[in-house]
Amino acid sequence: MSRMPSSRRSILTAGAVLGAAGITAGLVEARILPGRVLLHTALGLTGEDGVIPDVKPGTRVDKTFRSRAQNGKVVHWSASYPPGVSADARLPVVLALHARGGDHTWPFTELGIDRYLAAGAARWPTPFAVVTVDGGPDSYWHRRRNGGDPQAMIVQELLPRLASRGLRTDRIGVIGWSMGGYGALLLAERHADRVAAAVAASPALWQNAEDAAEGAFDGPTDFQANDVFADQQALKDVRLRVDCGRDDPFLEATRAFVAGLPKRPAGGFQPGAHTAGYWRRLLPAQLEFLAWNL
Repeated sequence: MSRMPSSRRSILTAGAVLGAAGITAGLVEARILPGRVLLHTALGLTGEDGVIPDVKPGTRVDKTFRSRAQNGKVVHWSASYPPGVSADARLPVVLALHARGGDHTWPFTELGIDRYLAAGAARWPTPFAVVTVDGGPDSYWHRRRNGGDPQAMIVQELLPRLASRGLRTDRIGVIGWSMGGYGALLLAERHADRVAAAVAASPALWQNAEDAAEGAFDGPTDFQANDVFADQQALKDVRLRVDCGRDDPFLEATRAFVAGLPKRPAGGFQPGAHTAGYWRRLLPAQLEFLAWNL
């Protein structure tokens, strides 16, 4: 039997490799195989990372209090003001709810929200103070079996403290990322009389209790009691923006949530993954949305 020329063998081998690579890429794209985010990131399909503005932030106040709603824990909070605004100014408030594993410093260290505030506030119709607070690293911003209740802490303890400093807390804004995005939606549903505008960035949403991440809820009963899909009608008068990257693991659930709202929110589904770079890219538009709707 005659042997195949080496050049032809090389062509066939290369063709087989390319064919296999194409099949693999197709399976990754169809989400049958893992790695879609890595592939899209390598190809530049998840968009550019946002860059924190190189500006000096305004005044920041850092405080603590012992929270009855959080089982007597010491809770840290911070208020960041636009440049040139004193720390006793009567400004509206935007609460910034951190992601899982974070604390009140996370929106500053990971996203640079104080720098984005400083860069944009002069152009906004309504300047505001950004307030961050410890919600618990894995509390998911709702009452838990251990008795901790970060939402009660916000409404009953934090907001009165902010009001005593002169901040306007009768109608507030809220923004959150991932776990905090879910928390922002839950807070807006539960307290639509207080929340004028809300932004949920890549909210950590599940449509069924069995799909939820471990530790996000105390069980099916807890999931049902805090299911943001169950009370979407409460958001009918809240000015809402929802954003989620097209390579985000919460994309499907977020699309379903948006589809079930009484009116379509601002925002959308952009190139991006579940990353701080994606969240930073959207922050200027999200903060401006809050400024126009407070």
